[in-house]
Amino acid sequence: MASNGTQETFSPSDVLAAVRTMRTGEKETKTKAHEYLERFQKSKDSWGTIMGILQSTAEPEATLFAAITLRGKITYDLTTQVPPTELPALRGQILLLLKHFAAGPKPIRVQLCVCLAILAIQMKDWNDVLPSVVQSLGDSPESHACILDFLRVLPEEVTEGRKITLSLIECITSWLREVPVMNIINSPLLDHIFAGVSSDESGAEAAECLCTMLRETRDIDESQDAVHALYPRVVALKPQIEKAAEADDTDQLKALTKVFSTAAISWVVGVAREPSHFRPLVEAVLECAARDKGRDVIEHTFDFWYELKQYLVLERYIQGRLELVDIFSKLVDILLRHLEYPRPESGNESDLFDGDREQEEKFREFRHRMGDTLKDSCDVMGVTECLTKVLHAIKLWTQKYAGQVNGSDVPHWQELEAPLFAMRALGRMVHKDESIVLPQLMPLLVQIPSHEKLRFATIMVLGRYTEWTAAHPEYLEPQFNYIVESFQTESREILRAAALSLKFFCTDCRNLLSGQVLQLQTFYDQILDKLPDLSKEEITEGVANVVAVQPVDETYRLLKTYADPLVQRLMAKANNASNEEGKLALADHLQLITIFVQNVVPYVAPGGENPAVKYWQEIFPILSTVLDNFLDFSPICERICRCWRNMVTSYRTAMAPLLPEMANKLASSFNTSREGCFLWVTSAILREFSEDREHLDQATTENIYTFFEAQTTAFLRVMADLQPKDLPDVIDDFFRLLIDALLYYPQKLIPSQLLVPIFQASVYALTLEQRDPLSSTLHFLRDLLSYGGDNPASSEGLPEAQAAEIRGIIKNLLMAHGADLVKQTMAGMMITFPGDCFADGSGVVLALFEIMPAQTTEWVAHTIELLPQGTVSAPEAQRFVTKVKEKLSSGDVSGLRHVRTLLQDFTTNYRRRNVAPRDGLGQLEAARFQFSG
Repeated sequence: MASNGTQETFSPSDVLAAVRTMRTGEKETKTKAHEYLERFQKSKDSWGTIMGILQSTAEPEATLFAAITLRGKITYDLTTQVPPTELPALRGQILLLLKHFAAGPKPIRVQLCVCLAILAIQMKDWNDVLPSVVQSLGDSPESHACILDFLRVLPEEVTEGRKITLSLIECITSWLREVPVMNIINSPLLDHIFAGVSSDESGAEAAECLCTMLRETRDIDESQDAVHALYPRVVALKPQIEKAAEADDTDQLKALTKVFSTAAISWVVGVAREPSHFRPLVEAVLECAARDKGRDVIEHTFDFWYELKQYLVLERYIQGRLELVDIFSKLVDILLRHLEYPRPESGNESDLFDGDREQEEKFREFRHRMGDTLKDSCDVMGVTECLTKVLHAIKLWTQKYAGQVNGSDVPHWQELEAPLFAMRALGRMVHKDESIVLPQLMPLLVQIPSHEKLRFATIMVLGRYTEWTAAHPEYLEPQFNYIVESFQTESREILRAAALSLKFFCTDCRNLLSGQVLQLQTFYDQILDKLPDLSKEEITEGVANVVAVQPVDETYRLLKTYADPLVQRLMAKANNASNEEGKLALADHLQLITIFVQNVVPYVAPGGENPAVKYWQEIFPILSTVLDNFLDFSPICERICRCWRNMVTSYRTAMAPLLPEMANKLASSFNTSREGCFLWVTSAILREFSEDREHLDQATTENIYTFFEAQTTAFLRVMADLQPKDLPDVIDDFFRLLIDALLYYPQKLIPSQLLVPIFQASVYALTLEQRDPLSSTLHFLRDLLSYGGDNPASSEGLPEAQAAEIRGIIKNLLMAHGADLVKQTMAGMMITFPGDCFADGSGVVLALFEIMPAQTTEWVAHTIELLPQGTVSAPEAQRFVTKVKEKLSSGDVSGLRHVRTLLQDFTTNYRRRNVAPRDGLGQLEAARFQFSG
């Protein structure tokens, strides 16, 4: 094996010094110490140093570090670093250390117990674990504690490391994974568990233990005896709900809620089959939700209502649905009450949570979860019944308090806002043909008092039901006027809601609003500047949808009417953008123009002039001038490129008149700025103007491909000047562009003189460590290599003669440069690639094995020889290469799949055992990319 520097040594004094540095050092020295200790923990020679520290008089912190490291070594490195013949000696050392630390410190003792437990699991021939441990540790009081620790952690390691304590209930919880639940049910332990649920001392632990038992009975048909035994005892806990609620014992109420909900979820199939039998359990869950004054426990019931709904909506459980529909009706009443905003203790209506912003955010999230449960109830009860409850709640508030309203002073507004929120949550459940309740509700909504929370809720409701309104146009005008009037407020929350709602109105009712398209523009122009950025985009999307459905012969005039003021604002912002804030505002404003590009896409027959393209052609020089003035500011470049890219994808070949001007600007801008977004637009042009498009002349496609080659040449020059780490985003965009070029123009790209430098650049790009550019590069390589086989990436079949020529070109390319590709791909998989790129990396190597199996095997073997000395043993490397050869020569169709598994296992094991070298990749370093084109 080639050496990449001498092997690092780790003396006990250096390790102890590093541990001390982690406690007292500066940030930089701590980082170095952490890296040093990480390498120490993975090294083969650390075993002796660890034992030396544990046997020394080092300070407790260092001893604990050694114990934790020993645990990791036994867990991960035992089979690869310790011969089986030395395991008994290791066991003896740990037992001696346990005896030494029997009196403490406890953390060290526990870690050593874990070490011994893991060793016991891995030593298959150690058959007398408990007797030998007890005999070795002796009969002193300190040894008793040590033995108990060992007994505690042994089931923890057997059952996937679940943390347990020595308390009876938690021990039962741990062993339930190994012991049949009926063994516990038929023992006196069951009485202790149920008694514990009702106790103050162990209620939470006992409830968790009981929940674990209940989960073991989820297969109700296989667990009939267990369910029969547990069900009456669970239901017998029901009186405890009232007791806990009256005592304001939230912890006890939470424990009971978890028990009832877990039982109900576990036996939900039984509930659906036998609703009468299990009704007391369902009522217990409902009572927990009803008695939850502080909204502390109701969330634990949500999953049950969802699971039960999933069964009750099925035809086979229709009887269960009929018998339990009243439960869901009561649940809706409970949810409506819990949806109410709190009444502030301070009486300050402007601060409902008394300054506790965390509680406010939790309440918002909680309401949306309750909204999901409302939808579950709606599925069971039916839309009409749920909406009727909302209507009743609104009418009830109106009867009680409407006469007391004084402007924005609205008494008990919380009781009105809650059903409004519920109605909003139910929006997607309501069909546009609903004609029973909504015709009664909609006139009430536009009369809701002008309280900020109420107006916000009403606006959001109206925006949710725009599809219904589109089907019932007689309700449109008062609703639309209500939204428009809401823009007169100074409340930013209401402004945001109104903009979002207006977007939905303009989208779903766009045909109904056609007659107001000019008035809508006046309104849009008046209120645009007072809105937050996101709201500007939302309302712009709305009005653009209305413009989009106008007659084609009106498109140019309307675009000019709507977009000219935006362009004027754009020029004003460009003239005033002297700082970063002004430039960002300019970039955000460009998005509004893009929204019109995305939405106003009139249909024009091929060959005809597209009125939208005609307008964009007029303002293109303005966009180009803005770009020229801000080429050094990435956000503006990206927004203009997004606008142009959307022009290409929206109008497709109708963009041909604008294409020469756009291509020139893209080329010059990329040469100057080196921003990847210009390649992103090039990719869209390449795709939309590919040779297989109809109504496209050959000269245009030739010009497009020539433009692509110019962009490629410019990129390769940039790549030769800089390191990949200096332009990851540009590399990402470039190889995405190449993926499209390969898909649509393989017959031009692969035989071209640019293929070799492109391939070399892709190999050089594999030195990156960022996911996105690596993924793009690897995807390109996989697509390129596919043309060397029988299943090329292009869906369009090439003539056989041309396909054979291309296969030959790919094979010649690989003969010259395949070794470099294998070296960098494997170096990435073993050392530098992020985890998300492993699959694509192995896909590249696998494609090479498929095309050139013998040569690729040699390249892989040579790459392993270049690894740093000591990281892979010669026998291990030889075994891997031999297995690869065996699978390739087997003739089995699954041989390549097995090779992929071998490759992934080898690289994953290497990565786990070895820390990335600090001084670079040594002989695995990529050669610097050069390009003189």
